[in-house]
Amino acid sequence: METMSTEAIASVINVYFTNMAAMNPGGWVEIFAEDAVIYDPVGKPPINVSEDSEKFFGLLSSFFNSFEISQEQIFIAGNGAAVKWRMQVSAKNGREATAEGISVFEINDDGKIQQVLSYWNEAEMMAKLKG
Repeated sequence: METMSTEAIASVINVYFTNMAAMNPGGWVEIFAEDAVIYDPVGKPPINVSEDSEKFFGLLSSFFNSFEISQEQIFIAGNGAAVKWRMQVSAKNGREATAEGISVFEINDDGKIQQVLSYWNEAEMMAKLKG
């Protein structure tokens, strides 16, 4: 297994976050391996990126008016990285909420994301949005 450059890993992760914030499933899916899975958050059933991305982004766009997510810190090791992030959302009902978390990325030999494990409190954010 050849180690990717830190620049290449940071670039793939930047595309992930940029397309997530833009709610752009097409650009987002391109950076994943065909059999990639996401645990978001960890503890929920996995999302199969190639099969579930349209549904996933459909849910995001039906619930949120705006969805901003920024990378606060990135820690790269080998062909993976951990990213501390902050998210700010505005729901269709007018309520707003923020959340913070850490996502761990595994990148395969082809430079595609193989797996993402996200650690954050989704239930707490949703409770804020429901009021």
